[in-house]
Amino acid sequence: MNTNSKKTGLFRSCLLATVAMVLGACATTAPPPELRDPADPWEPYNRNMYAFNRAIDKAVLIPVATGYEAVVPDPVEQGVTNFLNNIQSVPTILNLLLQGRPGDAGRAFERLFVNTIFGIGGIFDIATDGNIPYYEEDFGQTLAIWGWEDSRYFILPFLGPSTIRDSVGRPFETAGPIPLGQYGSFFWHDLTQERPALIGVDLIQRRANLLPFENQIEDAFDEYLFVRDAWLQRRNFQITGESDTPDYDSFLEEDY
Repeated sequence: MNTNSKKTGLFRSCLLATVAMVLGACATTAPPPELRDPADPWEPYNRNMYAFNRAIDKAVLIPVATGYEAVVPDPVEQGVTNFLNNIQSVPTILNLLLQGRPGDAGRAFERLFVNTIFGIGGIFDIATDGNIPYYEEDFGQTLAIWGWEDSRYFILPFLGPSTIRDSVGRPFETAGPIPLGQYGSFFWHDLTQERPALIGVDLIQRRANLLPFENQIEDAFDEYLFVRDAWLQRRNFQITGESDTPDYDSFLEEDY
């Protein structure tokens, strides 16, 4: 098998294994339409897709990520995370400009420059030590800034939790020779030939970073609701900077 064939096979395997970091199988059925969360009117479909993705997650990605974490030293894992975050700075800069935030885009470019030059391609996060802020912006957030604020929750096959708005934004995040949303850069031409490997490493590293949360997901009364609410709250915070996280401690302390 030639090198291109091997890369193609790896790329297909990564796509098959791609799941949102926290996907879960649901043990309960969807409530009737009148009782559903307004943000999740397609809950029956979403629950079924959630269970499908979780099955793949448990069968493929969790074992691979667990093995990866067992053999790769923590400093190396941190370097991989730093490197991938540094690449992510490119679409972040573009989206900051589209959002009308040239000052923040300039600081994000400064971070990219410092980590690329002095952090050996981003392996070392020199910028954080220099108090240069970190930004994480995608085209879904840009669409929200442009006015598409409310959008239905929608679980994508293999790719996991999303919304209709964020799903529409995905093609713009993957428009370059390396997908812009996670790996991309129009001037990182040398990485183009390594796209399948980058996708695989990024997928495994991100899943490994989330392994500590697996017990919380497993212990949830309804994994689907736990993951959905956590994802929507995090997404709302990314867009608005405000969190509507319930006071779970007070809830647990109530007497019944």
